[in-house]
Amino acid sequence: MERTLIIGLGRAGLGLHWAVLRRLRAAGRHTDLFDPAPVLTLDPLDPAAAPRAEGLHPVASIAQARTLLEPERTVVHLCTPPVARLGLLRELAAAGFRRIIVEKPLAVERRAVDEILDLARTERLRLAVVAPWLASALTARLDRLVEEGDLGELCSIDVRQSKPRMSRTLADGGHPTAFDVEPPHSLGVCLRLAGDAVLASAELADMRIGDTVIPGMGRAELVLRHQEATSRIVSDLTTPVRERRVQLEFTHGRAVAHYPGAEDDHYAQLRFSRTGRPETWEVFPDDALSAYFLDTYRALRDGTALESQLRLSSRVVELLADAKEAARRPGPAHTHPCAGHGGRRVSHAG
Repeated sequence: MERTLIIGLGRAGLGLHWAVLRRLRAAGRHTDLFDPAPVLTLDPLDPAAAPRAEGLHPVASIAQARTLLEPERTVVHLCTPPVARLGLLRELAAAGFRRIIVEKPLAVERRAVDEILDLARTERLRLAVVAPWLASALTARLDRLVEEGDLGELCSIDVRQSKPRMSRTLADGGHPTAFDVEPPHSLGVCLRLAGDAVLASAELADMRIGDTVIPGMGRAELVLRHQEATSRIVSDLTTPVRERRVQLEFTHGRAVAHYPGAEDDHYAQLRFSRTGRPETWEVFPDDALSAYFLDTYRALRDGTALESQLRLSSRVVELLADAKEAARRPGPAHTHPCAGHGGRRVSHAG
């Protein structure tokens, strides 16, 4: 059984990680994974503000946590903003903690990723980066559609991730741009379904609330060129509605997928059809974050390799870093064929 230490008590740490862990522990079906002892919590920005609630035990420092935990039987959830990770990882390693789940994205720039990977190799850290969309039942079904080929070859992926995020953006500067909020989820899925890619173009807009302007936190768009397909991801944090939609175009059909839009509704929807045939519509449970934590706790307990997941998470940060750079230097439009079928008009940067 694994003890748990959660570092960072904002929306991710308490609203997502602890909320899911509390539900899994209360269900009583995973007693082989979760020690019933209280979960230790630490807010590195304000240790005195750590909540005192049933199931939680606040500590003032990683050093104090070390006196209460056995590192080899502890999973650390590092939920601080992505701009504040490396120093805490070094402190955790020095205290003997090696098994760490890091909230996405791993970092917000290439150099920070390189430093984290160097530290992981030197200290033999076992890092897992939160990627619920990759553990999603919906992603698994999309993967099967691509692999089985009944709809033909994958031609393009179009992702729309929209949600109103004005209040949190005004209160929290932990994410430098809109590229760092929602796209890390879908970019990993695009790489899973279509393989590695290079950036074709990127755009970034500010968030405007009355006379207030938050640079780079409005609308983000990037286009990727895979070997046989293109991907387009659009994320708007100023929209009045929520949407998590992925549309796959194949040479002989189409699939439209909707990921669950909120933490209180764990159902996905999938519509797909082959040209000339009736559409299939499925609605099914998809509690992706719970599935991710269960899979990751088992992998950390059993010694399962995590390197491929870490490489994918690192590649996501690299491509998002390319997008941020490209968004600062727009260029002329260009037409790129999608797997030889139809084509898509994209704007190349530079």
